Amino acid sequence: MTAVIFLIQTLFGFYILAVMLRFLLQCVRADFYNPLVQFLVRITNPPLLPLRRIVPGYRGLDLAAVVLAFLLQFIEVVLLNALSIQPMGVGGLLLVTVLELVKLLINIYLWGVIIQAVLSWFNPDPYHPAARVLTQLTAPVLRPAQRLLPPISGVDLSPMLVVIALIFISLLLQDFLSLWAGR
Repeated sequence: MTAVIFLIQTLFGFYILAVMLRFLLQCVRADFYNPLVQFLVRITNPPLLPLRRIVPGYRGLDLAAVVLAFLLQFIEVVLLNALSIQPMGVGGLLLVTVLELVKLLINIYLWGVIIQAVLSWFNPDPYHPAARVLTQLTAPVLRPAQRLLPPISGVDLSPMLVVIALIFISLLLQDFLSLWAGR
């Protein structure tokens, strides 16, 4: 049973991550011709293209990607719930789906900021495709932190502030889920 759960979480997790990254990179207007972005576009196009006929975009946002990520996460939660000893109702399934997507979003930014901070120690080539995508992806969360906490003696502590804030939000979500499950 554990192996089946692992397989479901891994397969759905990687694809939901790809869809979420595609959506976020579209939001930050990442370079479409970047090889990493092209990879995400190619692996997510098969379900997204037909879904776009049903779900239109809104103000430049690809709502079809949001719907696809939600549907895939919901299917994963339903499959895992079917294997569970204590099944949940539809409301619980929807709540867990939303919270799992929010946790994924937090983790994407958390790891993106950490990786970018570690890479900054080695002064990577700014034109490397991965470095460019990472910079474009994390800029929306780092910019406000950089305004709030400017560099001190040339040391940028804003990534640490962002990491602390993201972990705090993640813990609040975890507490909320624990309270909801315990009611």
